[in-house]
Amino acid sequence: MFGSFPVIFGLLLLGALLVVAVSWRIRTVHLALGFAATASMWMLGYCAMLAPGLWFGELLFGATLGVLMLIGALARRCGASPVRVGLVSAFANLLIIGAFLRDEQGGSPWTAPLYILGLFGGSVALAAIGGLLARGARPMTIASNSGLFALVAAATIFILLVTGGLVTGLESGLAVPDWPNSFGHNMLLYPISEMKGGIYYEHAHRLFGMLVGTTALVLLVVVFREDRRVWIRASVVLFLAIICVQGALGGLRVTGNLTDATSGAVLQPSTALAITHGMLGQMVFAIACVLACAMSDSWKSARLPLMVADAARVRALPLLLLGTLVLQLFLGASYRHLQIPPHDGVAAVHPAWPIWGHIGVAMAILVLAAITGAHASSRAREIPSVRVLGKAIVHTVGLQLALGIAALVVVLMRADEKIPAYEVIVTSAHQALGALLLAMTAMLAACSLRFVADPGAQTEVTLSA
Repeated sequence: MFGSFPVIFGLLLLGALLVVAVSWRIRTVHLALGFAATASMWMLGYCAMLAPGLWFGELLFGATLGVLMLIGALARRCGASPVRVGLVSAFANLLIIGAFLRDEQGGSPWTAPLYILGLFGGSVALAAIGGLLARGARPMTIASNSGLFALVAAATIFILLVTGGLVTGLESGLAVPDWPNSFGHNMLLYPISEMKGGIYYEHAHRLFGMLVGTTALVLLVVVFREDRRVWIRASVVLFLAIICVQGALGGLRVTGNLTDATSGAVLQPSTALAITHGMLGQMVFAIACVLACAMSDSWKSARLPLMVADAARVRALPLLLLGTLVLQLFLGASYRHLQIPPHDGVAAVHPAWPIWGHIGVAMAILVLAAITGAHASSRAREIPSVRVLGKAIVHTVGLQLALGIAALVVVLMRADEKIPAYEVIVTSAHQALGALLLAMTAMLAACSLRFVADPGAQTEVTLSA
């Protein structure tokens, strides 16, 4: 039943130990800029693969090289080493080098070493060129601490969410039938030449998941090296564990049980796990954003909360909105995974309870988010993070409602198996903006607890600095 699982997880453990050993000796600013470059390159490469051979796709492939030059220039301006940033990016890109090597199976035994040398040499050269071009640029300062890397980790998770939304929107969630392998291949060695159609969307999402897992592991290293707060260390350990669970849920959603078989007789795809996986993904992003807030310099440097009129309501409303958004997330994920698209001349089936529940809760969220955001931005206007997040929530919820209406319209308009591009764009944008709204609300709740105090209270219980 378990087949090659011991070997696979043994390799994952060895890889994790290697990541920890290497990252422990590298400055945080180099880790952050290197992983930011890698995530940006992967995002551009992902989009380029949507239009291979076309001028747009080729332009995006070229832009991936420009990313390293841009990050190298940024490194030079903030006093970091462009060469070391290039090395970090190359190290992270080892996650996908195997996909290219599998297409060279009949080649020379020197192929793999040459690919790896080319990866490291090219990455270092491009970052160094960017650094040289920025020699005369004005110096700048960026936070070289765990908060910077946490911000990169959150951005990487958001990219993963977008690719996951495309998998669902393009109905490609079961395009790759097995897990943790891909059609019997080690996931990291599945040939790029075979990533076509739905297979590409599903497998690319898995690779982004590996990048997120690696990023979370490096975040753990950075926090234990630089942040002595016990609750932050415990939170990051829990965060990494949740990401591992989320990855397992994504795989078990496909197979239904722990097996490396590819036979339909053994596999039992789970819709319930698909809903759970979709919900937890957005929650993981929200947690990452809260961690980035808690590791920021402004959070750590603030000694006492600021006395704010009506502080209890300022603190309570974001928590109420957060709970309502989680309910809305459940209803939306249930609708996306329980609906049956039109096929073979049969009309689509739209389950009533999640769609009507989603519409009803959306109206409540519109009112609650407007009140929460306006209340926070007006009552706590002297606290920048609370004020900005409050205003952002007010503006975001209106756009999210408009996208939700548009998403419902385009889904109901669809008449056959062919998935219109505009449907995928609108539904994916609705999902991505929903994730941002959830994350902003979670950050507002955390910042309110950290920075807002009731002038009439004798004692205040806030999150520790």
